[in-house]
Amino acid sequence: MPASPPRRILVVDDSPLMLLAVGIGLEQPDRWAVTTTGSGRAAIALAAEHRPDAVLLDVTMPDLDGPATLRALRAEPDTASIPIVFMTADVADEVRLLGLGAAGVIGKPLDLATLGDQLDEALGCLR
Repeated sequence: MPASPPRRILVVDDSPLMLLAVGIGLEQPDRWAVTTTGSGRAAIALAAEHRPDAVLLDVTMPDLDGPATLRALRAEPDTASIPIVFMTADVADEVRLLGLGAAGVIGKPLDLATLGDQLDEALGCLR
């Protein structure tokens, strides 16, 4: 029986180091295929073009923050249903972020060893 293709995830963070770390933590041939970008504006275009299965989105970014990026993605029919998981150092903000329609919130600093499992849990994935 052939293995199922990896799910596609778009990771959005203004820190190049965070993008590199998350990419390494998630890139697994049988689990996630990772695309990264450093801005909310670029994420909107990439999501419309590539239609990822999920978006892992930083809350605090300079050009367009995470909540504004989520609202922009929800406003477009082609990206409105893509599940979004926020990553933030301020986990006390979890209720507000979930209220915006996020599928989940993962706290920073990230534990790269368990990041895939945390993401699966937030998205309700069974593996």
